[in-house]
Amino acid sequence: AAAALRAHIAAAHAAPTVDEEHFRLLTGFNDIFVSIAIVLLLVAVGQIGTAFARPLGGVFVAGTAWVLAEYFTAKRRMALPSILLLIAFVGGVADGLFEGVQAIVPNLSDRAGALAIAGIGLATAAAAWLHWRRFMVPITVAAGAAALVATAIGLILAAIPDVKDAVWPLLLVGGLGVFAAAMRWDMSDTERKTRRSDVAFWLHLAAAPMIAHSIFQMLGVFRGDIGAGMAVVVLALYVCFAAIALAVDRRALLVSGLAYVLAALYALFRSAGAIELGAALTAFVIGSALLCLSAFWQPMRRAVVTALSQSLRRRLPPVQYA
Repeated sequence: AAAALRAHIAAAHAAPTVDEEHFRLLTGFNDIFVSIAIVLLLVAVGQIGTAFARPLGGVFVAGTAWVLAEYFTAKRRMALPSILLLIAFVGGVADGLFEGVQAIVPNLSDRAGALAIAGIGLATAAAAWLHWRRFMVPITVAAGAAALVATAIGLILAAIPDVKDAVWPLLLVGGLGVFAAAMRWDMSDTERKTRRSDVAFWLHLAAAPMIAHSIFQMLGVFRGDIGAGMAVVVLALYVCFAAIALAVDRRALLVSGLAYVLAALYALFRSAGAIELGAALTAFVIGSALLCLSAFWQPMRRAVVTALSQSLRRRLPPVQYA
């Protein structure tokens, strides 16, 4: 029955179901109702804890999120509340530890601060692992991966303080590592029929901003006015992101780099003399391009994947459906 439903959806959309990048966010309007209540409760609990001691705010939020997850995640299997509770739990653990370190040692040296970041990241990753073992919420793996990236960067900064000006390259390497993990999960379920596909989706969503923002920050896109040469470089990089997105059938890279390509195209229009209509023309061109990319995603993806080797094609989602 599940296979027949997927085939029906693919035929109705004139594209494979893998191209839709499905992930569970809402199981009904009750998810929104419960999520609003959860946010209100967690904000209140956090403020109550902070009133006693700043570290207790995060501790109370994390504890409350775990207790609520026992019902809304373990029993009810509600999608959006489960995501919010995971974020609250991991964020509460990290905030509680950070505030605790600040309260105990308010004036840390650079090396000690980097070690503290590494310790907090490692503890947060451990908390995410425990949450995953108990509740198996797909976004949990991405949260743990981001915490491990923070741990690695903190350890490197503690060992080599002189590289503190090279945080963006370190973040880029971390993003590439998370992207590799996402591809590992994706390649284990190329048909995207299991929970592994949802895990890969969130890993891609975590890796994309690390990669895109690091690259564009290293290029100095937002340090000043973008010249025509830099704008062309940014646009070329975005085309490369589009090719990667088409190959792996994930759109996260396109979304993460969108702000930079908007700034680059706006700079190009301004340099061409279209000062008053620069913003409108930029929105028109990018909006049209993204809509065309969405409409012709399958044939464009087929062209990109066909150019790859046979061994790579076997590990990627299919480009045709029966």
